[in-house]
Amino acid sequence: MNDYVIRVLPSPSDVSPEAWNALLAAEAEPSPFMRHEYLTALNDSRSATPDSGWLPQFVTLWQGEQLQAACPLYVKDHSYGEYVFDWAWANAYEQHGLAYYPKAVVAVPFTPVPGARLLARDAESRTLLVQGLIALCKQLELSSLHLLFGAEADVAACTEAGLMLRNTVQFHWTNAQYADFDAFLASLSHDKRKKIRQERRKVAEAGVSFRWSRGADIGKADWDFFYRCYERTYREHGNPPYLTRDFFRRMADTMPEAWLLFIAERDGKPMASSLIALSTEPEGPLVAYGRYWGALERVDCLHFEACYYQPLAWCIEHGAQRFEGGAQGEHKMARALMPVKTTSAHWLAHPSFADAVERFLEREGAGIENYLDHLGERSPFKSA
Repeated sequence: MNDYVIRVLPSPSDVSPEAWNALLAAEAEPSPFMRHEYLTALNDSRSATPDSGWLPQFVTLWQGEQLQAACPLYVKDHSYGEYVFDWAWANAYEQHGLAYYPKAVVAVPFTPVPGARLLARDAESRTLLVQGLIALCKQLELSSLHLLFGAEADVAACTEAGLMLRNTVQFHWTNAQYADFDAFLASLSHDKRKKIRQERRKVAEAGVSFRWSRGADIGKADWDFFYRCYERTYREHGNPPYLTRDFFRRMADTMPEAWLLFIAERDGKPMASSLIALSTEPEGPLVAYGRYWGALERVDCLHFEACYYQPLAWCIEHGAQRFEGGAQGEHKMARALMPVKTTSAHWLAHPSFADAVERFLEREGAGIENYLDHLGERSPFKSA
């Protein structure tokens, strides 16, 4: 590596926020979830820590005193909170008497949003960072390395280093410069347009109205109410929430500009909410990311209104380029969120298992392409 030095740091707080965010801002595909403030809040709020199975090992590449490249790496003893599922790989290891855990993951915990993962000043630094990651995994005797939801530059560096690629499908909405929500509806087929209007009418006839707040205008009472909804949704599914109330307090303090909150009210009382993240790079396009929602009362079609129609109407009004609906969910296509291929990269230390996984990924990849072709035949838009 000539005069380059790899340093592994146990906390994002050990990296200069200015240096980290400067690397992120220079990336072609930055996301607010890779900001130093976001990763630090995950750590300091004890949302993603060794206690919850996320041991931070932030990997940095230096040339003298200059930070050339960096990435968030976590050593894990489980596969929860990743959204690129490798449970079958772990089971196969176990059946052969081998340990799949601990493993290493380059990712934003609990956040399946595509974007830059390997922050680097140039392609050479990014390549050296990947090589450093593999060397670290060998040194720590980890079973594998997984980079999740990477950007094109990340994928190129991982491919050059010999990592295997895996594709999954998400659903994103693109703003075609619609004049208003009615113009957006007019672009859809008759059946889809009719269904959306019916769903919205059900919510309105139930007496539900919405208000939204952005950034510093989101008050503590609204953050508290949102967390009640968020926590309840997880508890109803039998799980504790991934993120603590303290995490969102830190977001309100350090990244308020990254958040848009919708609150549903009935009879003057809040009864549901959805939280949307927003891009934060001032020179880049405005992008919205569907993240969390919850309700204290049940109303037919409320989820669709809170999580899709209200955010889409806001995106149209404020000129957002894109709304990313998150992982999975073919039902999103009926709301005009179209399929998008996302990519992760994988390195396995065991040669035989690496060969087996490579063959599996070839078959899975062909299945993903067929799936995308199938989805493409079900466009919700009017025929050209």
